[in-house]
Amino acid sequence: MRPLISRAELRALLRPTDATERNVRNVLIDGIGVGIVTGVSVFLPVFLARLGASSLLVGLITSLPALAGALFALPIGRFLERQRNIVAWYSGMRFWVLGSYAVFGILPFVVPLSVVPWMIIIIWALVTIPSTFVNVAFTIVMGAVAGPQRRYALMSMRWSSLGLATAVTVAVIGVALELFPFPLNYQIVFIGSMAGGLLSFGFSRAIVLPERAPSTTQRSSGSLVVALRQAPPVFRRYALSAFVFRSGVAMAIPLLPLYYVREAGLNDAWIGLISTVGNGVLLVAYAVWSMAVGRLGNSGVLLASSVGMALYPFGVAATETPWLLALLAGVVNFCVAGNDLVNFDLVLSTIPPERQATYVGLFQTLQNLALFVMPLVATALADLIGLAPVLLIAGSIRLLGTLLYAWLRIGVQGS
Repeated sequence: MRPLISRAELRALLRPTDATERNVRNVLIDGIGVGIVTGVSVFLPVFLARLGASSLLVGLITSLPALAGALFALPIGRFLERQRNIVAWYSGMRFWVLGSYAVFGILPFVVPLSVVPWMIIIIWALVTIPSTFVNVAFTIVMGAVAGPQRRYALMSMRWSSLGLATAVTVAVIGVALELFPFPLNYQIVFIGSMAGGLLSFGFSRAIVLPERAPSTTQRSSGSLVVALRQAPPVFRRYALSAFVFRSGVAMAIPLLPLYYVREAGLNDAWIGLISTVGNGVLLVAYAVWSMAVGRLGNSGVLLASSVGMALYPFGVAATETPWLLALLAGVVNFCVAGNDLVNFDLVLSTIPPERQATYVGLFQTLQNLALFVMPLVATALADLIGLAPVLLIAGSIRLLGTLLYAWLRIGVQGS
């Protein structure tokens, strides 16, 4: 198995000798900062649930950024296509997104607890535009740092280090939350997340890329449907099948914290452990999938990882046992690692290089449509028929998306 980081890569991180090595170091440390805040973000829906927030409000944590992405990712992609320095947009907008968690921690000091859930949702809505900038710019910046030949290697290292930072953060938080009374425990955690935000901002803004030549291709002001019709067929098939699969993924997102709290009755320590296990497997998962892509190809990795992700909601719905839920979290995150790697490569390899920003924006628009609609559908259905049946529906949609990947030969060379 390929080691998580080779001796040469370790030397380059500690003593970078050129711009490429410095960029790789900055990307990895930026990922650690993001990982710290990601570990904190695990507890935001739990915080809302413990404040008595409705299923709708918990669902909005996922749906609001997705709504902004659905509305603005395509125009933001077209905007970024005309910018010479995308790094500045990526770094600056990332800081505002990560810094919002510190604001959440301050809220109970200044407003009544009964108002806090709504204030969180309002602030969350305000940062959705910066979040959309980050999501579109991320793929472009990482692709430029890595180049076509190093995408798997760079993203494997970044997401492994991010997963390690997240796992450690969640483990520490899970214990720390038991040491202080509610809601002070959550406030300390959210305010402390600013350390990760500053780390990310400092190193992401240090990424240096050649100035981009603004696209000379005539800008289209057409709708999503028009943009899809104009897209290369290979990209269109991939984007639409990914939309179906991501609909199933998005449907389960707000259900899991609700299931942990309401059905399984887990305390914060168990929720933290489940997340730690899930993120801990990423330390080896990315290395395993990076090696597997040489044998299985993009298509094989996509199908294998998608099947694992599709079966996960069925497993969760079948048990309330904490250690089984932790085991399932580890298995699904192992599959998520392969899915992340192959999707990152497929997005960039199915679009014209000179139109990257626009087509990344188009892809993000479709994904965010799923992320906006499906959590709202899921929480509404959960109130009617229960959490477990809706998890089964989410798994079925994921299986449908996996069948589309196979039928349309997504990731097969020349398809």
